[in-house]
Amino acid sequence: MTEYVKLEVRRTLRDPGYVVFGIGMPVLMYLLFTNLGAADDADGAAWRTSAMVGMAAYGALGAATSVGTGVAADKALGWLRQLRVTPLTPRAVVLGRALSGSVTVLPAIGAVLLAGALVNGVRLAAWQWAALVGLLWAGALPFTLLGIGNGYRLTAQAAGMVNMMALMVLSVIGGLWFPTEVFPGWLRALAEFTPANRFADLGWSTVQGHAPGLLTLTVLTGWLLLFGAYAATSYRRSARTA
Repeated sequence: MTEYVKLEVRRTLRDPGYVVFGIGMPVLMYLLFTNLGAADDADGAAWRTSAMVGMAAYGALGAATSVGTGVAADKALGWLRQLRVTPLTPRAVVLGRALSGSVTVLPAIGAVLLAGALVNGVRLAAWQWAALVGLLWAGALPFTLLGIGNGYRLTAQAAGMVNMMALMVLSVIGGLWFPTEVFPGWLRALAEFTPANRFADLGWSTVQGHAPGLLTLTVLTGWLLLFGAYAATSYRRSARTA
């Protein structure tokens, strides 16, 4: 299992597309959003901090779901059939993919947080920086399972398109790009139950100095179970059709 996870992590980190779009794009978007006409007062500082969390969550979400594209490509190449003849159980294969996907979200999170600290002057307590990384890392697991489920169920091209669409829709509705305060009332209420919004709330709560609320933890747990079941059923379906 350990060697399998290491292999998948190395494959992802060597992919130029992951470096450019998974790490570079969230940093670029964050710096553009926060430095074009942003104020230098307290409101500007608060916006740069909030946007940092939102873009770190966006980067983590993108890195997590992109795991599914690799799964679909491996399926097309016959790699999944090779794995089935190894001692790895189906559960171990899915878990290994999930673990490797969780590891690859860390560079996306770290790059945006570094940009916030070094470029935008975001200042937080040491425990807040550590909690941000830990919570966003752990909270990305549901999206990794979503991407894996799409990868097992769809072709590589279709999985890439579906994962990209899911990334965009979840990010916008979840308030990762724009604050939900500017949404209509009905959309603001809906956003609170979306996985991306609750995921980002792990970070927003941290920078505000308190633990995530019960609603956030409950909603994320529900989405984790749903996406986990989706990944498992997708794997079983791919095993029957391979």
